[in-house]
Amino acid sequence: MSLDPSSRAALLERIPGVFPVDHPLVQHKISSLRRVETQPREFRSLVEELGTLVAYEATRDLQLETVPIETPLETAECPVLAGKNLCTVSIMRAGNGLLEGVLKLAPDSRVGHVGLYRDPKTKRPIEYYTKLPHALGERTVLLVDPMLATGHSAAAAAHKLVEMGASRIRFVCLFAAPEGIELFKREHPDIPIYAAVIDRGLDDNAYIRPGVGDAGDRIYGTQ
Repeated sequence: MSLDPSSRAALLERIPGVFPVDHPLVQHKISSLRRVETQPREFRSLVEELGTLVAYEATRDLQLETVPIETPLETAECPVLAGKNLCTVSIMRAGNGLLEGVLKLAPDSRVGHVGLYRDPKTKRPIEYYTKLPHALGERTVLLVDPMLATGHSAAAAAHKLVEMGASRIRFVCLFAAPEGIELFKREHPDIPIYAAVIDRGLDDNAYIRPGVGDAGDRIYGTQ
């Protein structure tokens, strides 16, 4: 099961800036993802839908400005997003599943990719690819990955974004483990985490339990 309510409350009190998304539809879709019989086609669709829903919460406080707009009847002062377009950065490869859902919510978002893989022995991330939009310092950046397990990959990707000038970063995931939350927030205390669910913890192989298995393998039907 997910982290029990008392443990979750204690974690959220001890570590500020962590926002579980408790909407009933989100929780229902998370349960569908967990099922071992869920096939890649349905799994991909669910991850995309959840990407839209969790990103909706992560963008709730984006800044607005008013501009004059001509309606069929008159000129009106109307709210629009202020500043440069949002930027969504996927931690490859599993992050690409969430990316598609975010782009349905914010189709004008600029897109970046950070390629990382986890060394099977050390469990540490190794970077193999980075491509990011310009003017990161002027954009709100959503960093997306379905899993926050040990936290090393997410923290490394966030460090890369900071090095490239990003200052308004939000991390969006589906499944988070307490261990990953603690490490990420220790390295990036100012970056909020938006997670669909906080699970019980990690096993000896650094997989989230009860989790969903390897999200990348289940998205793409690989082993």
